[in-house]
Amino acid sequence: MSIENAVVVDKLTKTFGDFTAVDQVSFTIPKGEIFGLLGPNGAGKTTTIRMLCGLLIPSDGGAKVLGHNVLIQPEEVKTKIGYMSQRFSLYNDLTSYENLDFYARIYGLTGKPRENRIDELIEMAGLKDHRNTITSNLSGAWRQRLALACAIVHNPPMLFLDEPTAGVDPISRREFWDLIYNLTGQGISVLATTHYMDEAEYCNNIGMMYQSKLIALADPDTLRESIKDTLIEIDCDSQGEALQSLKEISGVLEAAMYGALMHVTIEKQTVINKIKKKFRSEDVAINRIEEILPSLEDVFISMIKSKRQVLVSAEFSEKGEKI
Repeated sequence: MSIENAVVVDKLTKTFGDFTAVDQVSFTIPKGEIFGLLGPNGAGKTTTIRMLCGLLIPSDGGAKVLGHNVLIQPEEVKTKIGYMSQRFSLYNDLTSYENLDFYARIYGLTGKPRENRIDELIEMAGLKDHRNTITSNLSGAWRQRLALACAIVHNPPMLFLDEPTAGVDPISRREFWDLIYNLTGQGISVLATTHYMDEAEYCNNIGMMYQSKLIALADPDTLRESIKDTLIEIDCDSQGEALQSLKEISGVLEAAMYGALMHVTIEKQTVINKIKKKFRSEDVAINRIEEILPSLEDVFISMIKSKRQVLVSAEFSEKGEKI
């Protein structure tokens, strides 16, 4: 028995003149799940989400949202979804309550049902103490919560979130995702774009975008398992000198700073002994060195590196053929 999908995307493409912003992207989102579209700024995430919301017409390919074709039924799509854009669509001169009331009226809520829904959302978003606060006076985290409440005022079964936690502190980001989890528990499907790799842990499935293309599509655990090489974490002194030394050791494939530590990708476990020997010879004290599971950031960096290597090889091959 096939799982019913809230979103089906098939080779979705968007070009602006000679520039391809989204290049043949395909994925599905089962109902009631969270799908994360990850990638750096400019990868094509926002363009993808705007096409799915019926705000941009695809150049090629297609997509269905809740059974509606985004190409020929964009208005039907808009009535069934909630959309939280990068720039919060709030009226700064209105209070939290007045913003919710405004959006509720737009979606046709009237009378007692409207009042009940607004009260429900204020409670859900924890805005009780900010009910009558002018929106321009709210902090970024509270504006974020209000924007989410406005996006779901009409009880949409599908929610699109475009970089919803950009510029928000880590604690508020975690609390925001708790709200999203509660919504999916009610059967709402979610697509969220983000460049915060740690937020991918909240998603059932992830699509990683780079230079307009989808370069990976799987659940977080499967993506981590896709790295076949060994990843180690090193806590040591003289990190600048150590990082340079690592690049001189055969079997070290990648080395980069990860906060106050170093993440090093090696061909096999025996390379660890080479690292220890090299550091001893250069008087670099090792506090800790151990094998770790790759983070999704490690996975993404590895995939981008592989993608670049393929592009470079193709470029050299093309030049060779011309010569």
